[in-house]
Amino acid sequence: MNSNPEKNTANDTDIENVLEILEQFGKSDTSRLRIDATASREQGSSEKQYHLGRCDIGSPWACGTPFDVLEDD
Repeated sequence: MNSNPEKNTANDTDIENVLEILEQFGKSDTSRLRIDATASREQGSSEKQYHLGRCDIGSPWACGTPFDVLEDD
C-alpha cells in the first residue's frame, strides 16, 4: 500500500467506479480483466481488446502475420 497519503489521489467516486467495473466483470463471461489507469485517456472511457488466448495479444498469430506457417499450394 501507499504509505504517503499525499500521493493517494483516489476519491470516493473513483473507488465506486472501480467497484462498478469489477461487479460488471464478475457478471460477464469474460475470463480476464486488465485495468490500466492513465491520465492520457478521456475520463470514463474504456477499451476492450479481444485475443485468441492468454498470451496472444500483439503476437504474430493475433495480428494475422504468423511467420512459421506453411503456405498452401
